Amino acid sequence: MVGARGRGFGRWGEREQVPPADDAPAWFVGRLPDTWFTGAATVTVDRDEIVVVGTIPAAELETDDPTAVAAAESGRIRRFREQTRDDRIAIAQEAERRYGRKVAWGAAAGGTTELFTTLSVPVMTRLRQPERQVLDTLVDSGVARSRSDALAWCVRLVGDNAQPWLARLREALEKVEQVRAEGPEL
Repeated sequence: MVGARGRGFGRWGEREQVPPADDAPAWFVGRLPDTWFTGAATVTVDRDEIVVVGTIPAAELETDDPTAVAAAESGRIRRFREQTRDDRIAIAQEAERRYGRKVAWGAAAGGTTELFTTLSVPVMTRLRQPERQVLDTLVDSGVARSRSDALAWCVRLVGDNAQPWLARLREALEKVEQVRAEGPEL
């Protein structure tokens, strides 16, 4: 195995290396037009995808009706998506060549956030009967449409409720990567 952060298999047991994307947030800050967002975009990177979400000005309405406000925010996001499509595609293609990952976009206006064309990556897993029964209960009760949806729901729930622990775990992984990089070449 070449690296734990790779993806895709070459010869048995080898993984294709994904270029590092440590500088992706800074690259996007420098590359994005200043007029698109009201501040710096949030750039989230994993092994498969880079998601760029920026805040755009919310529509100003004379009403406090939550339905009208949500509709105006959604309309503002849709307008942004349509007006910036060609430029976003060009920037995404540059980033995809540079970082070896797909780029997805999103926008936030007021209390509404929408993501555009994000990846849904299949993940193989082996579950024993007790774990499958949990997923089937979620499907049978209508919480999820399928085992796949149920598993995604479980992962989101753990992510939402274990953020401090996951953040500490990510920090520890970064330290391990740093120590590995400082070590001898094999």
